[in-house]
Order: sequence, then structure tokens, then C-alpha cells
Amino acid sequence: MKKTAWVAVLVFVLDRLTKILAERSQGAFPLIPGVLGWRYAQNTGMAFSLLSGRPWLLGILSVVVLAAAALVLRSYRLDGLTRTGCMLIFGGAVGNMVDRFFTGYVVDMIEFLFVDFAVFNVADTALTVGCVLLGFSLLTRPEAWKKAER
Repeated sequence: MKKTAWVAVLVFVLDRLTKILAERSQGAFPLIPGVLGWRYAQNTGMAFSLLSGRPWLLGILSVVVLAAAALVLRSYRLDGLTRTGCMLIFGGAVGNMVDRFFTGYVVDMIEFLFVDFAVFNVADTALTVGCVLLGFSLLTRPEAWKKAER
């Protein structure tokens, strides 16, 4: 966890900063015309608004994800790519968990303008990229998953 912990911290800080900026602006405008936009939204659910209105349940789910990530980091000697994936998940889960426990909703602000897709945030992006990296690692790099010696 030592060498890549900065990834989780960076994700958390960027997530908090963009959420604060979104709450202050509460507007909608294009970032890259026709491609990427900025639109303030409050999401009481998770991806695609699943489990909406249950922030405490989703907060507990975040704690479970964090515990699982910590267990993986503790149980395996992971290579840099795999550890980075875990840290992206860790930072994203903490970012959204803080919102759920303190406000009851997650602030979203990034949207694709060229397709009808959910509005999302930095933490969501980190969670998605982290899961893709872990999936890639599990499927193509089994040597990256060596049991840690105790």
C-alpha cells in the first residue's frame, strides 16, 4: 500500500474539489462542445441511480468495498498496475462514501453530450477504471496475484 497510496489520496482530493465546485456553480455548460459537459446533479443512488433513496445502505456497501480492497492489499503482493487499480477503487469508494454519510446523496457533474448516459463524478470514474484494471490483471496477469507471506 505504501508506493501507491498517493493514488487514493489524489482521487479523494480531486473528487472533493470537483464536488465543491459543482455545488457552488450548480449550472450546466459544455466543457468540450458536443462531447463532454458539466451539469450539477444529486444522486441518492449508486450507478444509474440504483438503490436510490437508501444512502445508509450504500454507505455500508462502500465500507464493504473498502474492507475488501484492504483485504486484497493485505493478502497479496500485487504488482504496480494491480495495486493502482485497488487504490483507484479505494479513493473512489471513500469519496462517494463521505457524501452518502454526510449529505445523503452523491454530487455528480460530468456528462457525455453525444450519448444519453448517466451523470457521474471523479469517484465514479476512479471506481470504474480501478475495476477495469483489476479485471484486466485477473484475466491476463495471474503472476501479479501472489499470496503475501506472513
